[in-house]
Amino acid sequence: MSHLYTRDGVPLSRRGDDVHDSSGRHVGKIQGGKVYGPSGRYVATLVGDRLVYRSTDSATISGPFAPSPTAGTGAAQVGGSGLWGDEPTFS
Repeated sequence: MSHLYTRDGVPLSRRGDDVHDSSGRHVGKIQGGKVYGPSGRYVATLVGDRLVYRSTDSATISGPFAPSPTAGTGAAQVGGSGLWGDEPTFS
């Protein structure tokens, strides 16, 4: 398991291609450097260890998946980043 963060520093965990929030909710899958939500809609672009929403990538879609929750993590929020893009929203 590795740690990822959103543009503003919200902690996430990565297990393989699966992305979970700090409460263990399965919020996305990584495919080709982009993260897609359970519905298959674009959520964010992976830039290093950060997830950033970029409107130029938002036209892409993927297949839906059934979320699989996991145990939550106790990772702390880190400082924000100056990366181009916006804070992703997970639904």
